[in-house]
Amino acid sequence: MKSLPFPILSRALFLSMALLGTTLATPAFADVPNNQPHTHDHDHDHKMEELFVTGAPHGKSRLDVLQGNSLIGLDELEQRMEATIGETLAGIPGISSSFFGAGASRPIIRGLGGDRIRILINGIGSIDASSTSPDHSVAADPLTAMRIEVLRGASTLLYGSNAVGGVVNIIDERIPSVIPSAPVSGRTRLGFGSVANEYSGGASLTARIGGTDDKALIVHLGGYFRNSGNFDIPGYAESGVFHAQETAHEEEVFGSVENSDVDNKGGSAGISWIEDGVMLGVSYSVNDSNYGVPGDDDGDQAVRIDLDQKRFDLKGNLEKSFLFFEEARLRFGFADYKHTELEGAEIGTVFTNVGWEGRIEFIQKDIGNIHGSMGLQIRSRDFEAIGDEAFVPPSRTLQWGIFAVEEVSLNPVTLEFGARFDHQSVENKSLNQKRTFDSLSFSAGAAIHPTSTSLLGLSISRTERAPTAEELFSNGPHLATSAFEKGNSDLTEEKATSIELTLKQETDLFSARLNIFHTWYNDFIYEYFTGQQNGGLNILEFRQRDARFYGAELETTTQIYASGEHRLLMNISGDIIRAKFTNNGGNLPRIPANSATFGLLYSAANFDVSADIRLVNDQTDTASAELMTKGYTEINMGLNWRPYGEDQDLTLRLQGKNLTNAERRQHTSFLKDLLPMPGRNIKLSLTYGF
Repeated sequence: MKSLPFPILSRALFLSMALLGTTLATPAFADVPNNQPHTHDHDHDHKMEELFVTGAPHGKSRLDVLQGNSLIGLDELEQRMEATIGETLAGIPGISSSFFGAGASRPIIRGLGGDRIRILINGIGSIDASSTSPDHSVAADPLTAMRIEVLRGASTLLYGSNAVGGVVNIIDERIPSVIPSAPVSGRTRLGFGSVANEYSGGASLTARIGGTDDKALIVHLGGYFRNSGNFDIPGYAESGVFHAQETAHEEEVFGSVENSDVDNKGGSAGISWIEDGVMLGVSYSVNDSNYGVPGDDDGDQAVRIDLDQKRFDLKGNLEKSFLFFEEARLRFGFADYKHTELEGAEIGTVFTNVGWEGRIEFIQKDIGNIHGSMGLQIRSRDFEAIGDEAFVPPSRTLQWGIFAVEEVSLNPVTLEFGARFDHQSVENKSLNQKRTFDSLSFSAGAAIHPTSTSLLGLSISRTERAPTAEELFSNGPHLATSAFEKGNSDLTEEKATSIELTLKQETDLFSARLNIFHTWYNDFIYEYFTGQQNGGLNILEFRQRDARFYGAELETTTQIYASGEHRLLMNISGDIIRAKFTNNGGNLPRIPANSATFGLLYSAANFDVSADIRLVNDQTDTASAELMTKGYTEINMGLNWRPYGEDQDLTLRLQGKNLTNAERRQHTSFLKDLLPMPGRNIKLSLTYGF
């Protein structure tokens, strides 16, 4: 099917934006969450229907978060579940992926990826090598998650300069933080997908050992597995655009992609002690993954990645008043990460990363209508690559930062202020080179609630990001990007000034979120295509140049019909993004195409039926030496059956993804012209909780 022309897509999005503006005065609805962390009452007369814990240390209703955000709860997560965190989140407004086959995919947020996006596990970094190369997997599987929170845009104040593009926080139960009501509880999931003959499963068990409802020792066990074969594609692996410009044609891959299989497994064990405002817990987890890297297939020399991570986490909360504070929170994570790139039976390159991260946050006592928090964060990374593709020399990075965020409630207006100072030192251990950077970031925002169910907000931030070891010191072949990468040890901090307008509405009949953003970068760090080659690979140099990113994201839900337990809802969402170098410098590479999704959901007591159409436009705003990417139309359907209704947490899901078997390519992927995304996929899953 042909993709929808952009003018029509734009009209549909702007019509939905207009609807948002005309419904700012309708009644509210919300549900009160259970077992949520401590929050502050903002006195806006709306209930805390969706608590968002990533955006502020003291927790907020999602309606009160100024920054563009997404909260993927357990039910939606089950619907979106894919093999990687990137593909699980792709399609949410403002989010695409770096798709590098079924085994490796990171989120791209508002056109930014790599080190500019922080992926967290319960608030602490994933401590792996996924940000160094698109063929490196994140050391986490969506099967372990209970919810995922996403902040879109500059998030440096709480999580450091490496979060300048956004944050993805994967929240699980590896360290129990609340006393469960039942002595034993658990959850299990089994799934099957037809496109790659995939089998997956996950289970968790939480037990209260002795104690009372106010004081107890809690143990948690969890594990998962995922096994899939080579995935099917609708036609040829090469895109028509790429094939047309080739001078020599070899035998093309058709119908199925060799060396695209995945074998993941892992588990965790955690224990916590909770009593009267005090909580302390630890966990130990392992992640073992072996997956093929398609596109590097050369007979017996097909490249595979064998990944292993062992991780320790600590979490502590003290909810007792002391000095000027009412609560203190401690988070710490340590990981020993290693992955080996296998070229047939031979070892190609070995990547290791031994790292740790800790943060402590102090929640202040309220002073009149002012409340806030302050904290300290420290990260250490000892990274090394040995072998044929050691494009980055051994390096050691140490970062520490202090931050403070404050909020002033002047009903119906809320003012937000924040500041952060970061220090980073990066050492090239091979050449004994060392660079140090000091960065300052600030933010300010104002929100007004025209009614108790709506918000109009404006936020401004000025952030700085220090260059990474890869950007400073790279000097070697990087096959995943088909390039010989050269770092630049003279790079300086890149500086970004962002402004974002937010409109939100939550009512019984209509809910919507609209974010419009514009970011100006000074000294944006990017890879410059030199036009020269080394060993048959294009030479790319890290350089700096001013750039700007701008766009909009929209999510709406409209209730069309309601009678008793029956509901019919219509969902419309979409995003638009552009990224250019200033002074007529052209487009940035790998910027996602504009997209829109239109869906219907019919829900009843025992079942839900859904259908949606996702429209992705042609991407013709390309960079130098970059080919355009054709758009596509994707049709999905789903059926959820709950045989016992709300009496038992048992759900059988049947889903059809990409039912028309459309050829889909991610413009954000380095492999977009060599590897399409999977074809038609029929998925079946069973979840049970007790």
